Amino acid sequence: MNQTTNYSEEKRFSVIKRFQSLTHASRGLWVLVRTQHNFWVHIAVSIVVIILGCYFKVNTAEWAILIFSMGFVMASEAFNSAIEIDIDLTSPDFHPYARDTKDVAAGAVLIAFITSAVIYAIVFIPRLITMAKEYGLLN
Repeated sequence: MNQTTNYSEEKRFSVIKRFQSLTHASRGLWVLVRTQHNFWVHIAVSIVVIILGCYFKVNTAEWAILIFSMGFVMASEAFNSAIEIDIDLTSPDFHPYARDTKDVAAGAVLIAFITSAVIYAIVFIPRLITMAKEYGLLN
């Protein structure tokens, strides 16, 4: 067999391979939850956002944006964690490029978090102001 045939045979659809992929992805999520403390912060913020969304009865479009932004931050944290794990393996001794790689990946999470915080503010601050006015906390 030539390589082309071999490659196409490996790429055929297989329910077993899809299940194995799902198993690997689930294990990756478990590693993330078990080892990354910052991921728990993102989960806690997401729970607060979900509670606020339910309380203020946000509309479907707002839910979509809120859910996307929560996933954006969590996926960014997952990529950052994967990069950190790889760098720790491939560059166990200090190297400035390894530090830079980790710092840039962490910066990407910060960008995602700030973006999400702005989205949360756009959705919830007007509602919180209205609520504060109704309770006489603001004039």
